[in-house]
Amino acid sequence: METTTPLLPSNESPSSSLAAVPEEEEDYLPAASQTFKDFIKNVFWRETVKLWKIAGPIALSLICQNGTNILTSIFVGHLGNLQLSAVSVSLSVIITFCFGFLLGMGSALETLCGQAFGAGQVHMLGIYLQRSCFILLVTCVILLPIYIFAAPLLKVLGQDAELAALAGKFTLLAIPNLFSWAIYFPTQKFLQAQRKVGVITWIAMVALILHAFWLWLFIYEFDWGITGAAVAFDLTGWLIALAQAAYVMGWCKEGWRGFSWSAFKDIWSFVTLSLASAVMLCLEIWYMMSIVVLTGHLDNAVIALEYQWAGTDVIHRNKCCYKVRANRLICIYKSLVIGLVCMAVVLVAKDYFAYIFTSSKVMQVATSKLAFILAITMVLNSVQPVISGVAIGGGWQALVAYINIGCYYVFGLPLGFLLGYKANLGVE
Repeated sequence: METTTPLLPSNESPSSSLAAVPEEEEDYLPAASQTFKDFIKNVFWRETVKLWKIAGPIALSLICQNGTNILTSIFVGHLGNLQLSAVSVSLSVIITFCFGFLLGMGSALETLCGQAFGAGQVHMLGIYLQRSCFILLVTCVILLPIYIFAAPLLKVLGQDAELAALAGKFTLLAIPNLFSWAIYFPTQKFLQAQRKVGVITWIAMVALILHAFWLWLFIYEFDWGITGAAVAFDLTGWLIALAQAAYVMGWCKEGWRGFSWSAFKDIWSFVTLSLASAVMLCLEIWYMMSIVVLTGHLDNAVIALEYQWAGTDVIHRNKCCYKVRANRLICIYKSLVIGLVCMAVVLVAKDYFAYIFTSSKVMQVATSKLAFILAITMVLNSVQPVISGVAIGGGWQALVAYINIGCYYVFGLPLGFLLGYKANLGVE
């Protein structure tokens, strides 16, 4: 049954200095009453400009934020095949499992803050922010044993013993990064709801540059290997989280009015919406995790996992770029165009893009074989995140969760198992 979104408090007066009414939100004339030229000028172009004002910075920030995982893999990949596979498993299975759950729990804030900002009740954003931080902090504590027992869990899932041990070591060292998400997700949703996306982008860009420097310093100059990669991963996570929190408390006076005990009221209503969001997004994100686990059971698991990582990670990171909400038809069209561009880039660079991940010739040849499937997937995945974003904005998370179960787990994974193991197609 659909989870009911908690209503905004009716006894609170809207913010007097910030009406939060978006510009140019009047209805357009029906398409049938306009010429094609007028439609392009009055509807398509105006919606495109509004879309990119918000979506452009968000997409760039997501590329930078998710680029920390890619850079970590790139630097570790040149240490050796085993190191790359271990970090790939850690990032794609254990860390992705927790990331997906926390992202989903934090997405309830996206629904509530968007509604509060649209209703002019900007003062409620700070209360929702504190409530979300508290819930996510408790969730991090609950998820902590997964990090602590990562190595035995991976062995139970059938991963190679040496690979599981090294992945477990990286995961243990990444525990500080887990708790940074309790601040990172709520502050990000808080700022996005107010269209303050520029600061998120700048923070993400600076963090990505520093992450690259720290990886080089710790892995190669200090010769810390995987330990250095984990330290850089932790530092970058906390840098982004604390920078966003500092901006919220220092420059968002309308939405942030200090700490309040009101944040601990109506906790259960907030949790139920958070859980619905978590289920919806987790079912999507954990699908990639399940593919990695299945890949680890193939022959020559180390090469297979590297092969899978260089391909599907490109899919996952590009999908993040589409997750913005705007006018649905225009947004879907633009996302489809981006998907086609990404498909073209993958096909043109199919023999080269694996070079940045690894020096292994076997890995480079294997990854190029995946390029055609990867390119098609880019187009297919370009529209779905937009629809998910609309669902989050409307509070329809439970319905989308049922759809994800059917598409990913009833159809997708069984088909992948049959093609990979029974039809002997392997990673392809």
